[in-house]
Amino acid sequence: MSIGLGLIGTGFMGKAHALAYRAAGAVFGDLPDVRLALLCDTPADKAATMARQFGFAAATDDWHVLVESPEVAIVSITTPNGMHREMALAAIAAGKHVHCEKPMALTLEDAREMEAAARAAGVRTIVGYSYIHNPAFAHAKRLIAEGVIGRPVHFRGVVDEDYQADPDLPWTWRAKRADAGLGTLGDLGCHLVSMAIGLMGEVESLVADTQIIHATRPLADGSGQGAVENEDAATAILRFESGAQGALSTSRSAWGRKNKLDFEVHGTRGMIAFSQERMNELQLYVNDGPRAQQGFRTILSGPEHPPYGAFCPAPGHQLGFGDLKTIEAASFLRAIAAGEPVHPDFAAALGFEAVIHAIDVSAREGRRVQL
Repeated sequence: MSIGLGLIGTGFMGKAHALAYRAAGAVFGDLPDVRLALLCDTPADKAATMARQFGFAAATDDWHVLVESPEVAIVSITTPNGMHREMALAAIAAGKHVHCEKPMALTLEDAREMEAAARAAGVRTIVGYSYIHNPAFAHAKRLIAEGVIGRPVHFRGVVDEDYQADPDLPWTWRAKRADAGLGTLGDLGCHLVSMAIGLMGEVESLVADTQIIHATRPLADGSGQGAVENEDAATAILRFESGAQGALSTSRSAWGRKNKLDFEVHGTRGMIAFSQERMNELQLYVNDGPRAQQGFRTILSGPEHPPYGAFCPAPGHQLGFGDLKTIEAASFLRAIAAGEPVHPDFAAALGFEAVIHAIDVSAREGRRVQL
């Protein structure tokens, strides 16, 4: 079986997708062949250059051509957020499988439309919540499911970066709701939500507050200031359907933070802690044995934590961000070949994104929101 890939966009995520699909077969071996069929970017000369660099057979500057191409079975969308809906709906209408970067769309209504269209068409979908593909995260899920830390009662998580910390950074489309949708919630907070739900189950309700730290930013042409319409920081208190509670915090204006994506799961017998900047380590505390010998133990990822072993036979050598994308791409290819769902598809991602939009609603309306 051979599957043709069409990639729209060649930025950070576009390159990550290209490398992931190129590596997936070599790493896992049990996947259908992937043909890097068509790449789209603008202008046309850039598309041609990047197609050669990434190893695609052809290039175009018109995404409609890519979506309609008979050579393309998977449409990989790595464009700015505001373009996701139109491209995904067109790809679904053409009978293509869709690999879309997060967030799915600018609004929850648009995301619901995308999910309904995919479900009606029967195509496979996946959304780029790559951090939940980490073998260490999968091991944390197993430990919780096996009752190692007892009944999970509280989730505490934070995700911070500093890419918008400098008040002198020029205004961009990311500050405008019509182009970017939510701010730090759509960029960063949704990743934390995907982890919280994966470990604790669905969210029942929440109460939240948000903050615009830099109300305006200088326009790039020097003509004045542009208003910032979406949040720089957000905090939420959650109640899960299980009865457990949680607290989430996210900021895109946290000086010094590059990819601080940390969580703790507190249980009745112990706890689990994780930090994405040390993504090959899991911290486990269990209330067992003599108190004088108790303490956190560091679990270092290795072949015992699949699919780490597909990349490297030795523990401690470590996976990286790109490897998570390779796991993501491989899971999608297996699902397409088997005709089975994959996680997180549009339905699961819709659940994640319902939470970040509920945080926004709670903050704007000053009330607890039921999911």
